[in-house]
Amino acid sequence: MLHTLISTATTVRQMVIGQLEAMPNEVWDVQPDGFKNTIHWNAGHIVFCSEYFLSTGIKVDQSLIKTYAPFFNTGTSPSEWNANAPGKEEFLEQLKRQMSLFSDISSDTFETPLEPALQIGPLTFRTFGEAFNFSTVHETLHSATISCMLKTLQHKSA
Repeated sequence: MLHTLISTATTVRQMVIGQLEAMPNEVWDVQPDGFKNTIHWNAGHIVFCSEYFLSTGIKVDQSLIKTYAPFFNTGTSPSEWNANAPGKEEFLEQLKRQMSLFSDISSDTFETPLEPALQIGPLTFRTFGEAFNFSTVHETLHSATISCMLKTLQHKSA
């Protein structure tokens, strides 16, 4: 099971990195009609949430979580930013750094109970493995949102 979780998370992460590397800079901060945020926000949210979920089971430097929270936590919006948010190149570095941590996670770590259990809305995660797996699903959802935003913006400009 451990191999499958790590393999899936790595595949998703490689896809997100490729998606962001190919992203035209001119669409980065445009908020398409019908969307609550921008591609920039969604990419930062992936980095922020992944770091948070990783921190529930492995030792990570808490400074990224503190720095990114005002910009990319759930409920934030680029329209409320009063400072320069971290950007694409930093995100790519952080995504690659996080991915390098995946292979260091042991099967024992995946089974480690979260005390207390992690509650996010109606969801409850009782082990690090559950939180890590959700992080991968969450990343996939935001990657799909980025794809939809890009298609919307490309269609609008055509």
